[in-house]
Amino acid sequence: MKELFSKIQDWTNQNKEFAIATVIQTWGSSPRPVGSAMIVSSDMEMAGSVSGGCVEGAVIKSAMPLIEHKSAKRLAFGVADEEAWAVGLSCGGKMQVFAERFLAFDERSEEKAVWEKLKACLTNNKACVLLSRIADGEPHHILVLPDGTSIGKEPAEELVKGGLQAYSERNNQLLEHDNQTYFAQVFPRKSQMLIIGAAHITVDLVDLAAMYGFETIVIDPRGVFSSKTQFNTLPDKIYSEYPAEILPDYILDAYTYAVVLSHDPKIDDNALHLLLPSDVAYIGALGSRRTHAKRVKRLEEAGFSEESINKIHAPIGVDIKAKSPKEIAMSIMGEIIKTKNEFK
Repeated sequence: MKELFSKIQDWTNQNKEFAIATVIQTWGSSPRPVGSAMIVSSDMEMAGSVSGGCVEGAVIKSAMPLIEHKSAKRLAFGVADEEAWAVGLSCGGKMQVFAERFLAFDERSEEKAVWEKLKACLTNNKACVLLSRIADGEPHHILVLPDGTSIGKEPAEELVKGGLQAYSERNNQLLEHDNQTYFAQVFPRKSQMLIIGAAHITVDLVDLAAMYGFETIVIDPRGVFSSKTQFNTLPDKIYSEYPAEILPDYILDAYTYAVVLSHDPKIDDNALHLLLPSDVAYIGALGSRRTHAKRVKRLEEAGFSEESINKIHAPIGVDIKAKSPKEIAMSIMGEIIKTKNEFK
């Protein structure tokens, strides 16, 4: 849904009623991942995709009465389904789609509250998890925030825990509770990249990070570097303080990727002492194997365990025999994307 948010806002602002269809489960070679969505208006305009064209026609056909009757329906497609066979699922894949009139048009106060908070979260880059009850008939939603609070009809504690687990795992998934099924759709905040050190590589890395949708935060206490470096793409934030003065203000979780580039042990270690005990998804540090061996010794002397130190990717980046700053930045970005996509 997140990639459709701009269109969703346009249609809701125009009071153009529509249905949303979301992939909730797949088996085999399904063409689109769980969480993929499409929206269909009452006059059959559409945006997004649940199958890259395979079953969109069938979904649109099912969506029309849902808009009219303010309802929801679970749809299944696979090789045994005559319509799905005709449009391309004959390769053996199966999928389930949940279609419903979009909750923004629901007149119930608890559903309105869920939509308003969801809209605020997506607008302001705040994380949340939308729980949708998967059942034919009247739709029902709960919004869970990372701090454990919820919006909507009071949910069971187990459902909130399930939503928080989905968030921590970064994984859209089905939840079962009290003989009912819910779909937990995770809306993470933008992944953030913490870059320690404003070096030549930093300029190119900020360009790439922005291209791939990361929020970029550059930290370098050396004023001449943090204030004088000429960026092609301005970082979202840039600080001229030591990492220990800045990092406590940031959420260091599984949506955070840290790149240590200053090549100054006083600065690099200052950052690593906070990053290593945290839950960040990635820590990479610039330097040769010899430089890293010295870094490891310093960290061991500071009391860090071998397991903790092994979280550091060093030498940093995918091995593409990079030489230039642009190539090194590309290798770092590749390793971060690999880590991001491998996360389970």
